[in-house]
This record gives sequence, C-alpha cells and structure tokens, in this order.
Amino acid sequence: MSDSFEIGGFDPDALDEIKTGNSSSEATRDNGDDSKATAFRIEKLSVCDKRKTDHIPCLDNEEEIKRLNSTDRGENYERHCPKQTLDCLIPSPDGYKKPIPWPQSRDKIWFNNVPHTRLVEDKGGQNWIRREKDKFVFPGGGTQFIHGADQYLDQISQMVPGITFGVRTRVALDIGCGVASFGAFLMQRNTTTLSVAPKDVHENQIQFALERGVPAMVAVFATRRLLYPSQAFEMIHCSRCRINWTRDDGILLLEANRMLRAGGYFVWAAQPVYKHEDNLQEQWKEMVDLTNRICWELIKKEGYIAVWRKPLNNSCYNSREAGAKPPLCRPDDDPDDVWYVDMKPCITRLPENGYGANVSTWPARLHDPPERLQSIQMDAYISRKEIMKAESRFWFETVESYVRVFRWKEFKLRNVLDMKAGFGGFAAALNDLGLDCWVMNVVPISGFNTLPVIYDRGLVGTMHDWCEPFDTYPRTYDLIHAAFLLSNEKKRCNITNIMVEMDRMLRPGGRVYIRDSLSLMDQLQQIATAIGWRAGVHDTGEGPHASVRILICDKGI
Repeated sequence: MSDSFEIGGFDPDALDEIKTGNSSSEATRDNGDDSKATAFRIEKLSVCDKRKTDHIPCLDNEEEIKRLNSTDRGENYERHCPKQTLDCLIPSPDGYKKPIPWPQSRDKIWFNNVPHTRLVEDKGGQNWIRREKDKFVFPGGGTQFIHGADQYLDQISQMVPGITFGVRTRVALDIGCGVASFGAFLMQRNTTTLSVAPKDVHENQIQFALERGVPAMVAVFATRRLLYPSQAFEMIHCSRCRINWTRDDGILLLEANRMLRAGGYFVWAAQPVYKHEDNLQEQWKEMVDLTNRICWELIKKEGYIAVWRKPLNNSCYNSREAGAKPPLCRPDDDPDDVWYVDMKPCITRLPENGYGANVSTWPARLHDPPERLQSIQMDAYISRKEIMKAESRFWFETVESYVRVFRWKEFKLRNVLDMKAGFGGFAAALNDLGLDCWVMNVVPISGFNTLPVIYDRGLVGTMHDWCEPFDTYPRTYDLIHAAFLLSNEKKRCNITNIMVEMDRMLRPGGRVYIRDSLSLMDQLQQIATAIGWRAGVHDTGEGPHASVRILICDKGI
C-alpha cells in the first residue's frame, strides 16, 4: 500500500459528471482481459403506496405479528422479517425538504419531514418537543429532566466524578430515549450515545432522533439479545424507560450487564428511586436486591437518580455462595453472539485476561489497538495490530481524497452508514479529518465479528445480515458507504434487494459510495439507475487497469 495513495486523479469538476450520470454508462465494460461483463438489465422500480412512508419491513410485519403465541414480553416489537422482499421505493412525506443541517438540527427540524404529532400531544408538558409553525422544536428536556439535559448531565457528573464524559465515558447507551435529547447534549461533551427505543405507541421517537442527527436505532428489551457486543458501553442510561428490570429473574438487567463495560455505570432515573409509595418502594427493594446479587455497587443515590457500577473482574461473582442466583453463564457461552440469540438469565463472565476493561481513554483509544483485537476469530497470518493500523491508514488516505476531490465538507454530512465496517477505519478517518458526523458501523454476520473492537475504539455499531432489512426508519442516512460488500453478499442474497434497502435508508439528497470489483460495476450501475439515482463509475487511485472501481450515486430530493 503506497503512502501516496489517492482515490484518483480527478479535478473538482468531476462532480458535474457524477450528477449527470455520464461516466461509464455502457451496458458492458472491459474487464482488463478479452472477456466482457455479462449483460444485465433491470426495469425501473415503481414507488410504493404512500402508506409505506415510514415503513420498516421487519418491524411492521403485521401478518407475522398476528400469529405470535404471546406478546407479554414485547415479542411484537422484535424482528419478524417478511418472506416477500420490498420491490418498490419508499416515498417521502408530502412537502419533504432537505433536512436542517447539524448542529441547528439538534434544536429544530422540518415538520413535514416527520409529520407526526402524537409525541407533542403526549409529552407536551415534559419539555420534550413542541410544534412551532413549520418546524418541530426540541427544548432539550425529558420526563425526568424537564429543566434540560445539560443540567441533568451536570448533576450526574457531580454525583459520580469518575464518569468523566468524553474521556473515560466515550460510548453510552440510552434506553427508551424519547426524542434523544440526552444523547444530543452528550455529544457536545465528546460522548457518543446510541439512543434506542422500540417502535411502540410512541413509535416515531427514533425517527425524530435520526432527523435531528443523533445516533439512534430501533431496538427493544424483550426476548432476544440486543445487536451489540459484550462490554460495549461505558454507561447505560434509563430515564423512565418503562422497563421492569427485575422481571423473569432479572433477565433484562442481565442483558444490560452483558453490554456494560467492566467498571461501567448504570444510571437509573425512575419513580422507585425517589417516591415513597409502598408499591414503588417494593420495586426499589427488588432492584437493590438484584443489583447486589449481580455484584453491582450502588455508587450514589441523589434526588431521582441512582447510579451503580459494574465490577472490573469476576472476583465478586466467584465469591458468591454455591447456588447463588442468578448463576454465571456457562464458560462456552459467547457473549458477542447476538444475531437472533435469546437473552439468557445468567451473569456474563468477564474475560479472565481483563480484555475490555483496560481500554485507553478518548481520544487515544481511537487508534490504540485494543486488547480484544487478539480474541477476534479471523484468519490472520500477520499481526492483527498491523492489520488494524493498515486499515486505518488506507481509509484515512482514501477518505482524505473523497473530502478533497468530492468536496465532502460542503456536503453537510451528519448521519453515515458503513455497511461493512471491518475495524471501523472508515469512521475513524471521518473523525480524524474533522467531519462533524457520526457513523453506524455495521458488521455483517457473513464475516468476522469485529464489533467488539469497534466499540473499544470509541465508535458505535451493530451486527446485521444484509439479506434482511435493517432496523431503522426510511430516510435515515446522508451517506451510505459499502466497500466490497455487494460482491461478497452476492453469493448469499439478491443484491438488487440490498440496493433497494439502501434507497429506503438514504435521505433524499443523500449519496451512496460503493467500492467494489470492476466485474460487478455495470450491474450495480444499472440497478442504481433503475432506482432513480444519478450514478457514475470512477477509477480508484490504482488507475484504469485496476480491478476495483467506485460507483458514486446521488439520490434526488
């Protein structure tokens, strides 16, 4: 890999060629030998019914949900993917406008982009959200912090000085996030918060969060593990998140414990913490009993907030009496195995070698190879550290060229999806180059599970199978990046379906960058054209005879 690698010898005027879609539009293309790519044709895709404007295929499968034997534990909010794939393009709401850019979008968004008023009606008195003419306005409050998230975060910092937002606490999880003001205001403290909530009676809260430009994903504590690795988050926050943590022998809190980093903090703001009614005090006693049994230390209880800390190692677990409940998970249980895996009513063991507990502080951890890198199951004939460093160097040089040649800083990037994230080098490059955006790093189930390393670096991400739709609303991302994903997944599923799903997730006015093999480019460009994107194929810095090309697509408003 050359230190002088560039994405290609383009001048800035290449943008005009991309927008008109005139680059490499022939039906077949020279593959560098005497063969030609197989001809491929796809008809122009139609637009779906307007009722699908906010459609999430695996969460809106009403036929499958009706067949469930039980919904007592929230099974109806989990993934139930339809057998029939989406064969049309999701329409935008009437009057949709290009989103207000960050950071202004933290405080206001266009009403027509998310034209749903139920949260205003239900939460109008709790300082979450209000409507002002053609915009929604977010005052920064929440059910338990109506005076604003900043004041609330100050209180947590004063209660637990060791939490050190932006240094030790870099990645947080906000459960039942509302419109994600908690995460929105933590970003200015250099902490990335993944805000999650189910698509329930307040079904558009995640959609509001994403429109604001805050990292968010539809997810539910029900029967299956959430799609994040063990020891992912330095802090897990629940403010009136409507979860009964002690039900079913504490299985939901045990799932939170699996995802909480060794030495991490669990912050609970809820009525049982501060109200003295008999039933609420009974709930508090049950919570204290459960947290004691899983070896969490109650660090501080003040006002309506209680903060626990998870142990750094297994010594407390091992010193419990024989037969203590809940039990430790079996030694052969993989706590990072999450794709359609049921939650388990047991305590996730911490690695005896301390992996996950000893990550560097931010920002050093972004580039310090974490210890858990050594535990990734992968084929590697050279040092994993060298592989990670090489990936980071490659993506820094590549993204720097994207920024320079394609004027990414003018593009107003905010929400970014990397569909095949590896060790997170693409996201790290965006950070190093000063682009004010966040990246959802996806680790496909078809490859090595590098997700723990992504979190150890201080980034966020999830596991996914791209043969199925993703758990997000339409119009989520400004930029979707896919490097060598489609040539890999072509062996398993229909790549047209994957690109239709990309269109569902892409904001109007957004872009797609697909870096893949030359032999696939004609097919990908034709699919892109059938979807209605303006698409052009371009050489990489390796030159016109290289086996790799870049397909750059624009989605119109």
